[in-house]
Amino acid sequence: MITGGQCRAARALIEWTREKLATNSNVDSVVIEEFERRISVPDEDVCRTLQTALENAGAAFIDENGGGVGVRLKLNRSEVKRIGILENEGGIVGTDAVP
Repeated sequence: MITGGQCRAARALIEWTREKLATNSNVDSVVIEEFERRISVPDEDVCRTLQTALENAGAAFIDENGGGVGVRLKLNRSEVKRIGILENEGGIVGTDAVP
């Protein structure tokens, strides 16, 4: 389960406001704010929903591995933008003959 700090850091990395996260996760922005400010901890389903929305936007969560929990970008911003362009191109899908 992610922490409030990870949620806040992930939003910063992907440049999302609380409102944008609320819209993309269907979780009230007040719940997100209270989670990030450590006022309250939502149930596991809400945390999982927030994590999924942030991961779908490009955040990667790092579990406790002796150095603490964390968050990073899956890909850099230009890679994410290029993938988005390629996904919207359409056309016939074929196999690549790459050696």
